[in-house]
Amino acid sequence: MQSSRSRISRAALGLSRTFLTLTLLSLGMQSANALDVYVDLQGDDANDGSQSAPVASVERAREIARPSVGKENVTVWIGDGVHHLPQTLMFESGDSGSAEHPVVYRAVNEGQAILSGGSRLELNWQPFRDGIVQANTTPGLVIDQLFVGGQLQRMARYPNYDPSKTTQAYQGRVADAFSKERAARWSDPSGGFIHAMHRARWGGYHYRITGKDSDGNVTFEGGWQNNRPSGMHADQRMVENIFEELDAPGEWYHNAKTNTLYFYPGPAVDLKAAKIEVVRLRHLIEFQGTEQLPVRHITLNGFVFRHSARTFMETKEPMLRSDWTIYRGGAVVLTGTEDVAIANSEFDQVGGNAIFVNHYNRRARISGCHIHDAGASGVCLVGDPDAVRDPLFQYGHKNDLTKVDRTPGPKTNNYPADCVVEDCLIHGIGRVERQPAGVQIEMAQHITVRDCSIYDCARAGINIGDGAWGGHLIEGCDVFDTVQETHDHGSFNSWGRDRYWSSDRGASQKVIDAEPSFPFLDAVETTVIRNSRWRCDHGWDIDLDDGSSNYDITNNLMLAGGLKLREGFRRRAWNNITLNNGLHPHVWYNDSGDEVFGNIFMAAPQGARMPTKTAKGKRVDGNLYFANAPEIKNRYASFGWDVNSIVADPKFIDPAKGDFRVEDDSPALKIGFKNFPMDQFGVQKPSLKKIAKTPVIPALDVKNSLNKPRSDSGRVTRPQSIYWLGAKLDDLKGEEFSAYGVAKEEGGVALSAVAPSSLAAKAGLQEGDVIQGLNGKRVGKGSDLLAEFQGASGSTLRLKVVREQRVIDVVTDSAPSVVLESFESPAAIEQAHQEAPADAKVNANHPVRDAPLPSLTDGKLEEGYGPVFANGVDSGAYRLDLGTVQSVVSIVSWSTDRNGVRGAQKLTLYASDSASDPGWNVEDRSRFTPLVSVDTTSRKHGRFNSVGLRSKDGHTLGRFRWIVWKVQPVTQRGENTAFQELQVQTR
Repeated sequence: MQSSRSRISRAALGLSRTFLTLTLLSLGMQSANALDVYVDLQGDDANDGSQSAPVASVERAREIARPSVGKENVTVWIGDGVHHLPQTLMFESGDSGSAEHPVVYRAVNEGQAILSGGSRLELNWQPFRDGIVQANTTPGLVIDQLFVGGQLQRMARYPNYDPSKTTQAYQGRVADAFSKERAARWSDPSGGFIHAMHRARWGGYHYRITGKDSDGNVTFEGGWQNNRPSGMHADQRMVENIFEELDAPGEWYHNAKTNTLYFYPGPAVDLKAAKIEVVRLRHLIEFQGTEQLPVRHITLNGFVFRHSARTFMETKEPMLRSDWTIYRGGAVVLTGTEDVAIANSEFDQVGGNAIFVNHYNRRARISGCHIHDAGASGVCLVGDPDAVRDPLFQYGHKNDLTKVDRTPGPKTNNYPADCVVEDCLIHGIGRVERQPAGVQIEMAQHITVRDCSIYDCARAGINIGDGAWGGHLIEGCDVFDTVQETHDHGSFNSWGRDRYWSSDRGASQKVIDAEPSFPFLDAVETTVIRNSRWRCDHGWDIDLDDGSSNYDITNNLMLAGGLKLREGFRRRAWNNITLNNGLHPHVWYNDSGDEVFGNIFMAAPQGARMPTKTAKGKRVDGNLYFANAPEIKNRYASFGWDVNSIVADPKFIDPAKGDFRVEDDSPALKIGFKNFPMDQFGVQKPSLKKIAKTPVIPALDVKNSLNKPRSDSGRVTRPQSIYWLGAKLDDLKGEEFSAYGVAKEEGGVALSAVAPSSLAAKAGLQEGDVIQGLNGKRVGKGSDLLAEFQGASGSTLRLKVVREQRVIDVVTDSAPSVVLESFESPAAIEQAHQEAPADAKVNANHPVRDAPLPSLTDGKLEEGYGPVFANGVDSGAYRLDLGTVQSVVSIVSWSTDRNGVRGAQKLTLYASDSASDPGWNVEDRSRFTPLVSVDTTSRKHGRFNSVGLRSKDGHTLGRFRWIVWKVQPVTQRGENTAFQELQVQTR
């Protein structure tokens, strides 16, 4: 039935398009109740605008039409050629048509009337040097973009542009882009630009160079283009508009002080014949109305829009708590409109956004358009933050959740609603800016994106910036080759950092537990993603990120990255196919109501910090796993997931040709799967479909075993837990980088458990913190942290911490220290260390060899093996009983380097204040407190070696009776440490 409904829907859609076509054609027919105005490049604005006496400008045609609009049908016919607009063409309420008498501005021949925001230059080129030519320009001329023969050229840049590097930042990037050494070559870099990726590659930044300081360092301003500020990426940088970097074909530089344009033409460029154009206008056309006085019933049909300025230095306005800032502008801007349409038009190499639907707009329609090589986004539909209840504007900002407005939905009507982007070809998005989208939806409602082909995007193909206010429909789209230069994103991406959401998950969870409807105050209506094809090789095919709630996801074909669902509520995903991948659940809330069922997956779920007993959704079951490994569905069976799922061949009809419908006897039908069309993705307009690309269909990779998860809540196998200051450490793997909001290149170690009484908590650290640095040294993983801590020697600890996806500094003077010492004489023990208390008793959890256990507290160092665990024992533990609970200030273990290999120590210290025997389960937090892990296997050892944990003066490690050394082998052969003495100092 589902496929039948899809066919009926498409048929109905086809009829509606036929009706629309006939309606538009009828507008061109002469009648007694219609006005036709003609514009021709050879016309004269003194003419009356008739076909025999056309006017020369669109502005004059608009003036002639004004007295008739709304009273009769009006069609303004624009002739072939380049129409250079002297200023932005404005349409106001007085230019409006009506439902009965619409106004249409139409190209006489589709694609032949070009509306340009540029100017043509007549230049006298002269040789300069090394293949570069120069020409004088008019004083006062500002050149931001240069077109030669209709093609955009590149400002002189370093490093040079390499079109083959499609997924490398800026198609050429270097760490020393504006280094002092590089800048020494530049006589005057002012007016140049720095482009740099975000440190986590969540988009990019742009800066205007202001000059050089007295030391020769480049000075600049900017960096406001990303709403998750973190500074530039260390090596993904590029500079442009620097005269000394003019060294490659296609590059140019304009010296406004000397009025000289320099250009390095390629071998195929004939400057004598080539048209030279520059850009003047940011906006070509603006519709300027309000909710009270809207611009109504105007259609622009069949044009080419070209030569609008770059606006990256004006991209400043934060889009609530999404990762975006934005510039409210584009080649065509709609503000305060009703029933305005842009149809069958091309947006060619515009410098910023192509179309911006701004604030109040109702029933705007963009259809049949070709948008390509845009500096920023293709189509933006963005409302007013003042329409949002309790808006916030940065990721880390928080409301008092007990006090936010409980009224559902928007506060005003100042936002786009009931708008459609349909049957469009959109590609080459983000040629300048690196936080764009083919279609961007933010603070809007009931937006439909239908039958669009979107590809070659620096970031997302379709992005929904937040959940306000839902009701969107994404269907029939073909979106691929996205997230080309960035990271941690999807072909479809969304955020839902709405009223309910806080970067403090616990705060949100507490309120939601009491008010289950809280997450739906802004996401008031369900957003549907259906009948579409997605491919993202640098992220996820569909990525519902922070807070995204109230989604139905069905009948989607995902070709590469799979389906990611980060924390949110009520996401239902069914009847989807994910090739060579599967579900990626990240850090769900408790009782989220999420359902994932009836899908065909080819990989086991890849959890990040989940599932848990409470954070496991409503249902993940009844799926089919295409694999040769029956266990592939069992990864999270202990949480009730996939208990009724099956592992089988779904019997795709023709996967090599992209037909992933299943045969009539497919086992997928037993889980309720229903076929959906595989030949209706993307643009349908014949002229656009003919030139549209389609994604590469991957070969199937049928798994023969359950691979170890990249990051799970329950790992298949793992070594002994690692602790630091009582906090459990977890190295980040796979998707955990995304879950914690850090870049893989920077790494870090997560504090996955921090008890309130732990030394880490006392130092100001929290569960979920990620440590990336200690005392100025990079911390990429747990071993880095332990190594730097072991070398800190009791100094103040200065930590670089990522908390709630923001970098903060934590400084503590109270942390204990790990002291490592080596001696060549057994007399060393008498020089600085006390014996264990006389009544201390030691025992072990496994048999020991070579020496009795009491020798570990006799105050003597020997060169034997001591009470050693047998080779291969990887879970040995020694336990010291102090007899009573005491304040412990120091814990020391001594070893001898027997045979040159057994002096190393690899252990974790635990302590207990239990009045009776606490047993050996050191992971029981009701009985044991972890203190620290130590690993000296990479150090040089002496004859005798000690590892000590010592509190700062005036502090203690805690009050304990029992101390446990949980040890591990120190060689590849499984040999254990030759311990000689265990000591505890109390006071």
